[in-house]
Amino acid sequence: MNWRWSILLLLPLLGLGAYTFYPHDDGVEAFLAAHWAHPIAPQGRPPEGFSALEASLDPQACGRCHSEQYRDWRSSLHSQTMGAGIAWQLRLADAKTTQECLRCHAPLGEQLALQAQVRGLSTVRSAPPTHIPANLHRQGLVCAACHLRGHTRYGPEAGPGALEGQAHNGFVAQRAFSDSRFCATCHQFPEGGPRLGGKLREDTYAQWQASAHAAAGRQCQSCHMPERRHLWRGIHDPEMSASALSFAPSVTQAEGGARLVAVRATNSGAGHHLPAYLVAELVLYLEWLDEAGVVHPLAEHTLAWRADLSLTQELFDQRLPAGESIELRASLPPTARDGELRVRMHVAPREHYRRTFEDFLAREGERLDTATRSELRSAIDEARAAVYERVVAQWPLAAIAK
Repeated sequence: MNWRWSILLLLPLLGLGAYTFYPHDDGVEAFLAAHWAHPIAPQGRPPEGFSALEASLDPQACGRCHSEQYRDWRSSLHSQTMGAGIAWQLRLADAKTTQECLRCHAPLGEQLALQAQVRGLSTVRSAPPTHIPANLHRQGLVCAACHLRGHTRYGPEAGPGALEGQAHNGFVAQRAFSDSRFCATCHQFPEGGPRLGGKLREDTYAQWQASAHAAAGRQCQSCHMPERRHLWRGIHDPEMSASALSFAPSVTQAEGGARLVAVRATNSGAGHHLPAYLVAELVLYLEWLDEAGVVHPLAEHTLAWRADLSLTQELFDQRLPAGESIELRASLPPTARDGELRVRMHVAPREHYRRTFEDFLAREGERLDTATRSELRSAIDEARAAVYERVVAQWPLAAIAK
């Protein structure tokens, strides 16, 4: 490796908070404390005898053998952690802020070095060694970020889809890869981390710890990596969002002959709040669909944690914790005898980003250089395009009203 790149790759990651691992007897936290030491040290010179494919940090190289995992990763948000939404901000950020963002969005030392080089924060102008792709810093949370340390591969204990053979000297099996604590380094702020309304802005692991899912031994990977698929589906995925909720309808007779409908919505499927943090917003609409197919709105409820755009003031927190319920209630129109009762779900996975980005473009857009403004507009388009709707429950009204 070029000596100048060796020096650049040792740039310190200053001023970062991190989830703290306290070693327990099971060895998982001791392993994770070393595995998630930040910055992730550069891999160094590839071992003698490694082919170019074995030495490469490019996810596409991993995909030559691990094709299903690579295909899943390409479709996941982990491959998009350095998309337009963060790219435009990094063009305006100072070195310290850039380092803090990359800690989760592109955590490899090599990615930090490339970002510093692109941003002109480094004096190194030479090309990286051949095993480091020149665009690695734009590829997000790559395979190597979780599985590679010092060119040694780490992964879960053998299971479905395990490959035979000794490519890249095999791998070291670690049970930590099947444990929720593995995810906590990015999905849990430390006690001293940024808060809103007295609550940590990223608290997903602690939410899971308090849930029945944790008590039953269902790890993050159980839902987000089923059968070890590298999918990490969440609020952006309609099926995953729909699976988080279960519904129970009822119709009762009130005084004066009015009929009241209530639908209890329970967070029975997610092992954390729904949504988990303040970016996404989810709205449930209770509707009556009459015999002619006309939709009659009855009630709605927003599940969200909303803040002002500066993230200094909590406006409301209406998230639904794991295992808890809310009710949608309304009076049925006198004419409602047949037809269908249904719940429609509207999800804006990037709602806080959309509002923040649009506000920034309106206030500062003309002052931005062309490339930054283009990235910002792409980020807004991505946030708008992520919105989806879905009918998540429906019942014949006559059957409920019996």
